[in-house]
Amino acid sequence: MPNQSRSEHILELAKELLDDIELSRTSAENLLLKASRLARWVGSDEIKYWLKLEMVGYNNTNEVSLKYMSITGRWINREKELGYWGPLAQQEAAIEAEKAKLAAMRTPDSSGEWAAAAIANVTNAMKDTANLISRLSGIKSRVLAQLHSFVSEVYYQKEFDNLSESIFERYKDDVDNLITETCGEVLQRIPTVMDRLAEDDPESISQALNTCRRIIESFADSIFPPSDETIEIGGDTLSLDANRHQNRINAFVHQRIESRSRKKKIRQNISNLYDRVSTGVHGDVTAEEARSLFLNTYLLLGEILHIGKGGV
Repeated sequence: MPNQSRSEHILELAKELLDDIELSRTSAENLLLKASRLARWVGSDEIKYWLKLEMVGYNNTNEVSLKYMSITGRWINREKELGYWGPLAQQEAAIEAEKAKLAAMRTPDSSGEWAAAAIANVTNAMKDTANLISRLSGIKSRVLAQLHSFVSEVYYQKEFDNLSESIFERYKDDVDNLITETCGEVLQRIPTVMDRLAEDDPESISQALNTCRRIIESFADSIFPPSDETIEIGGDTLSLDANRHQNRINAFVHQRIESRSRKKKIRQNISNLYDRVSTGVHGDVTAEEARSLFLNTYLLLGEILHIGKGGV
């Protein structure tokens, strides 16, 4: 898969496996081999071990083995440790053998004093064979149900991940273009923040958040340059001088949208964000929060620029 990402490979394999299971288009052994490949990419240790048991047979020395003996309905007598310990392929072969055996059975065409006994013996044998087929088929069905549950969980998780990545990538490209058009120097600072956050130490986090603060300030200068004027918002008169970055961003928003609730949300977001990136310079922010603050900064700039373009 030279041109295929790991995520795409996992999704493709999971989709193929779901079709294999739901359409019954391959043997149990092939299903397990494919599922084992999927499990090596995304499965838990328990799932990987269970799939191995289904390929080589169960044992009575491992907790996972005993657990899945119950889940797959293999016990005949748990207390005496009697059960169907063989791998799934063995159970599948036994089902086919018993079906052939049942198809070959015929009620004897006999009469006389032994006729009733002969017919009863054959009838009982047919019933026992049918019961065994049912029991083994039940084991197979449970195994396939477990397999389907594992594969479908992987598939839908990857579908969601890909959708989320696709949505974010489209939005990111759009925001990058807007930033480039409006305040290109801001975009140039973003790789520095990402590099600092990747280092994951207090000094790097502090430097990253300091850069985030400078990004917000540079952004304010680009979209609403400082002036000696003032603006009235919500009954308050706000200065628009060089040190009032938040006021100037709020003025930009105020002049472009009518919704009071949205103005309030953006104003609160700017205030909270600016306070936290400023506080983080003094070492009060964890690496996880720093990454969240950086992402919030990026998304907030995108939202405001979309307002400026009349896109939202």
